[in-house]
Amino acid sequence: MKKKKILNIIWYVSMTVVSLLVLLPIIMMISTSLKTTGEINSAVFHFLPERFNLDNYVEAMSTGSWLIYFRNSLIITITSIVFSLLFNSIAGYAFARLKFRGSKILFTFLLVGLMMPPQVTMLPTFLIMAKFPLMGGNDILGFGGSGLMNTLPGVIIPLVSGSFGIFLCKQFYENFPRSLDEAAMIDGASKWKTYFSIYIPNSKVILATLALLKGSAVWNDYLWPLVMTNSESMRTVQLALTMFRDESTVRWGPMMAAATLISLPMIVLFLFAQKYFVQGIVSTGLK
Repeated sequence: MKKKKILNIIWYVSMTVVSLLVLLPIIMMISTSLKTTGEINSAVFHFLPERFNLDNYVEAMSTGSWLIYFRNSLIITITSIVFSLLFNSIAGYAFARLKFRGSKILFTFLLVGLMMPPQVTMLPTFLIMAKFPLMGGNDILGFGGSGLMNTLPGVIIPLVSGSFGIFLCKQFYENFPRSLDEAAMIDGASKWKTYFSIYIPNSKVILATLALLKGSAVWNDYLWPLVMTNSESMRTVQLALTMFRDESTVRWGPMMAAATLISLPMIVLFLFAQKYFVQGIVSTGLK
């Protein structure tokens, strides 16, 4: 009993230390956003600001067109989440419940996609978007224009699906009792009706989990919008952070203030989806 108590104490202390290490960068970001330029550049480090100062937030929001940046990021993130949930759940349902020729081979390719870093496919994806037929001045063969470069669809289309989401949905749907499918079949329901009337209403956990994972990944993505866009009107909030640095200096105060503000939507999303998140991961069999 005493040994178990000691182990519990060690566990709680370890988790407290790990939690503090995870929270430290966030605390530093908020603290820096409330400091004056003199405090930030001071030779003597102060963990907390001497007084709370919101000037950095005013300066950050008055630099650039933040309404446009937030609009672009919201459109990209929400659209990616909606279509990702639709396509991933349909594909996951197909792999889990439908018997068709080549399903095992296709699922093997899916697993290969899980192991492949996104940087490997970024250049081919970029070329596909740039050579998209009949878009951006391109002809039917994809030549003569810019395709979907510097457009919201060009940023969104490669983000709407992914191997990880399909894998999670497949694992989740395999836990459903097959008696549901048999009962639906007896009632004359088609596969599509079974999917929309039985599987989707019982998929709140996995869909909320995927929405959280996809939303945070897309909202925080810097590299793909940087590759696909080149104008201020298409800039996302992550790209907008580069406005606070030039060749020689970085305005840390306004940058940290802007970073704090653009973190809020993901915090709100997590607060709404957190009760489903752990349950969704556990129900898929992932550890």
